[in-house]
Amino acid sequence: MGLHLRFDLRVPPFARTSFAAQHRAMLEMVSWADRVGVDTVTLSEHHGDPAGFTSAPITLAAAVLARSERLRVSIAAALVPLHDPVRLAEQLATVDCLGPGRLSVVLGAGYRSAEFEMAGVERARRGPLLEECVAVLRSAWSGEPFSWRGRRILVTPVPPTPGGPGILVGGKTLAAARRAARLGCAFSPAVASPDVIGEYFDECERIGFAGADVHGCGSLESFLEQHGPDRPVAPGFVMVSHEPAETWERIARHAEYDARTYAAWQEDGVISDWAVPGATTWQDLHDSGRYAVVTPGECVDLARRDGRLTLHPLMGGIEPELAWQSLRLLEAEVLPHLELPAP
Repeated sequence: MGLHLRFDLRVPPFARTSFAAQHRAMLEMVSWADRVGVDTVTLSEHHGDPAGFTSAPITLAAAVLARSERLRVSIAAALVPLHDPVRLAEQLATVDCLGPGRLSVVLGAGYRSAEFEMAGVERARRGPLLEECVAVLRSAWSGEPFSWRGRRILVTPVPPTPGGPGILVGGKTLAAARRAARLGCAFSPAVASPDVIGEYFDECERIGFAGADVHGCGSLESFLEQHGPDRPVAPGFVMVSHEPAETWERIARHAEYDARTYAAWQEDGVISDWAVPGATTWQDLHDSGRYAVVTPGECVDLARRDGRLTLHPLMGGIEPELAWQSLRLLEAEVLPHLELPAP
């Protein structure tokens, strides 16, 4: 059973909270999560969002690791074309020192044109820049000097995790799948498309990469069994309530904003699984299965069905008080019925 927390810390104009309050609440929730048996905290990265989607996930990862003793942190994804790869290597190595073995990072090429324009980076170069970054990270974390673009580079500190934090390559296209295989990395797809996943495994087999892995699955058959299109949709937002209809009324505006604005970012023609294109009302989101407000009993059934729960307690600027009501109810009436790793 996997129990996961997500944070992007957006605060829309209508939200009755602040950026400082959401960041403070996140750290308090991290302490709670470390105590009750949450496995992973996922942090993402976007830039230039009026609602303030977190732009500094590495900084947040450091805070999460320092605040916890066992939680793992996944940065999913770091938009590597927008970063200097040497600085990125230094920052990730430093964060690894705060929680050796507990940090992993999905390296994403990015897709929003506005972010590349803001950073002054040519969007057409995103693929080559990602591949260059993988090479730099691997050389940097060896602890030995190396040459990059004609310069001598030595990255410190040496990460305590052998080989450095775990790196995966993200994406949602056939090209991204082939790139992950070619780089000898696990693949973290943003879509559950059998075509995309199959392309990754086919390319791994073609080039002889024996470490093929997608979400812990070493083959397409294994992936489809656990995550395939015949499986029910696993929600990316779960809130527990004794009165789901009343709770939907309170969070509807947040969910609609979250879904509508994220769907608008899918400008490359390939829709991420997190997006709900065409949804205009909270009922559309409810019906999609991507957003779930459920009773404790329904939550137990959902967790057993999917083998995991993904909580996004501050989604769309939900105020901390309401988020805590859900988390405390989950702790009291859901978690006792699930088999979680001992905290």
